[in-house]
Amino acid sequence: MYAVIKTGGKQYRVATGEKIKVEQIAAEVGQEIVIDQVLAVGNGSDLKIGTPLVAGAAVTVTVVSHGRGEKVRIFKMRRRKHYQKRQGHRQNYTELAIGSITA
Repeated sequence: MYAVIKTGGKQYRVATGEKIKVEQIAAEVGQEIVIDQVLAVGNGSDLKIGTPLVAGAAVTVTVVSHGRGEKVRIFKMRRRKHYQKRQGHRQNYTELAIGSITA
């Protein structure tokens, strides 16, 4: 059984037992969260698609850890203008363990 959930402005396909990294969520490590923004639920050949959400569907997840992603380096340059700009960014994330999917 799998589900497509929406969190942090992005969509993720999740199944029971998986771990995913999502945009940072304000929750303590070990805390259980119920994500009720479920866009689709699939079980074998059976697929329920919401308009836009599946009614009564929810995914229970547990917060495993918080962290920071890889550094993304931004380099801007204008040739012959003596302009160079360097910038770096590390995005915060929350790692979630998928518990149960109810549809």
